Amino acid sequence: MTFQQKQRYRFSDAPIWALQRQYYEEEGLKAWNNDQVPQYITSNPMIATAYAEMMFGFLQDRANKGYGSEPVTIVELGAGAGRLAYHVLRELCRLRDYAGIALPAFRYVMTDLALDNVRAWKEHPALQPFMAEGILDFARFDAIQDTSLQLVLSDDTIGQGDLQQPVVIVANYFFDSIPQELLYIDGGLVYEADVYVEYPERHDSLKPSEVLNQIALSYAHRQAPEYEQDTYPYRDLIALYKEQLEGSHILFPVAGLHCLERLNALSRHGFLLVTADKGHHLLDSWKFAAPPELILHGSFSLTANYHAIQYVYERRGAEALFPPQHYTNINVGCVLHLERPRDYPQTRLAYRRFIERFGPDEFYSLKVWVDGHLESMELEQILSFWRLGGYDAEFFIQSAKRISGLLPEANDEERQDLLTGIQQMWSSYYVMEQRYDLALDAGLVLFEMSMYAESKRYLELSIHEEQDEVVSTVYYCLAICCFELESVPEASHYLRELLALDPGHEEARALLSMIQ
Repeated sequence: MTFQQKQRYRFSDAPIWALQRQYYEEEGLKAWNNDQVPQYITSNPMIATAYAEMMFGFLQDRANKGYGSEPVTIVELGAGAGRLAYHVLRELCRLRDYAGIALPAFRYVMTDLALDNVRAWKEHPALQPFMAEGILDFARFDAIQDTSLQLVLSDDTIGQGDLQQPVVIVANYFFDSIPQELLYIDGGLVYEADVYVEYPERHDSLKPSEVLNQIALSYAHRQAPEYEQDTYPYRDLIALYKEQLEGSHILFPVAGLHCLERLNALSRHGFLLVTADKGHHLLDSWKFAAPPELILHGSFSLTANYHAIQYVYERRGAEALFPPQHYTNINVGCVLHLERPRDYPQTRLAYRRFIERFGPDEFYSLKVWVDGHLESMELEQILSFWRLGGYDAEFFIQSAKRISGLLPEANDEERQDLLTGIQQMWSSYYVMEQRYDLALDAGLVLFEMSMYAESKRYLELSIHEEQDEVVSTVYYCLAICCFELESVPEASHYLRELLALDPGHEEARALLSMIQ
């Protein structure tokens, strides 16, 4: 590959960040199609349940402190495809309704940089009930510069000091994807690690994802005494890094910290931050760290510096909750930047129960193992893991073939649990443009269990959604379902549809002849 001449940039000013913005603004929701940008790990029902439990605990704490009359605003940064917001809202409403106790009202605000995403959320069928209830709104928000939220549905503006309750901030795969400074600590000195960017030839004609995939980065250090000046707001943290680190590259989240400060200014009472990312909160994880490499997935991501966020806000009186152990895939934290954070026991207990003891990182590690051992699992184990994950659609799609192979030996209880799981899954399914047809797989599993009424429902949904790609098997199964349900005219209709697609289908022709 031929490259043009190198150009040198301060890391936070490098063109990779402009390409990142351009990618998300141009792709919109298509960025998450078929996991081009990963979304499962931070958007599955299990992590959403953990978040909802912490938010529910926070609402309880505010009510117990006597602050139940004002609504609580929940702001999700970079809401992307919208799947996390849907699952969080669904579970939070279920907890609210199940508990039946007096709580502050809440409003969930989905935000993103891409205006096309905001427009698409307004039309998504799964979000309509929350919009109708008045607990969901949307806003375009630029995390680098915006200081207020202009809500789309209510036309409200949330500005500095407007909120009478602490703001709840949700930041999933956020801090690793916005500009960061890159420092190098060595010999008790602070350097900025500038980046040289080599572009491929004719890069102006390439898409942002193509440019990101082909550019080459290299680094050069220059001493940066400005980080050690008394006026630098994070001087104490820099002093700690100088004392504790040697030969270490540090991604420093100045943009992320400034974003939190601007969101904090919206409320007179602080914030609760719930966040998950590839991010280190233990200082040892940054020792002898090499220069960063872009993790490419259409866009790119780096590693979030949770240690810096934790240090800065703990110095301001906050309590930061992170697991005591090292994470494997995703680190989930909770920062209570509140007056007397220890007075929020329900929030803190929810973190302990749903993150620290067994949380999204442990769940995802198990899922990686399950994905590689699915063919050796029995139906009992598949059902148990599916239940643990909140009856997630992606796991059902992965395991449908294995489930089908196990059905001949399944007992009545397992078959009934499969039906219940499919119903639970469908009721919480958030439609995205994916490569699979969930209704088809559900309908075929139910067909194999001779649950014809239920199978018919899902197979007809599949036909409605995939009109241009209906396979002959679907029509034949629908004809059998109708025949078993004594709906002969419908059976004849589906057999004729099948024969129009596949005139040589002998079983269909024989069944139609028998019916006639």
